[in-house]
Amino acid sequence: MNPYLSFVGLLGLSNLFMTFAWYAHLKEMAHKPWIVAALVSWGIALFEYLLQVPANRIGHTVMSVGQLKILQEVITLAVFVPFAALYLKEPVKLDYLWAGLCLLGAVFFVFRGDLVAALAK
Repeated sequence: MNPYLSFVGLLGLSNLFMTFAWYAHLKEMAHKPWIVAALVSWGIALFEYLLQVPANRIGHTVMSVGQLKILQEVITLAVFVPFAALYLKEPVKLDYLWAGLCLLGAVFFVFRGDLVAALAK
C-alpha cells in the first residue's frame, strides 16, 4: 500500500482516539474526579499510540520528521473541528478556517522542495 495513504489513514484514526482522550471527558466525566478522567484518558491514549507509532514509522520512509509533524497538525485540525462541533456541540468559528489556511501554508513550505523536484521530472 502507498506509504502516504497508510500514514494518513493510521494517523487519522490515531488522532480520533487522541481527541477523545483529551476532550471527551469534558462532556462525559465532568462530574467525576479529575484523576478518574485522567486514567480513562490514558487508557484511550494507549490505542492512539498503537496507531501513531506505526503511522510515523511508515511515514518516515517517505517524509522527513518536519513533514510528518506538519501533516499531523493538519490531520489534528481536520479531526478536531468536526469532533468539537458534532460531539461537544461547540460552535464552529471562522478562526478554524484561518488556522487551516495557515496550516496549508506550512504544508506548502515543508513540501515545496519535494514539489519542485516532482515537477522537474
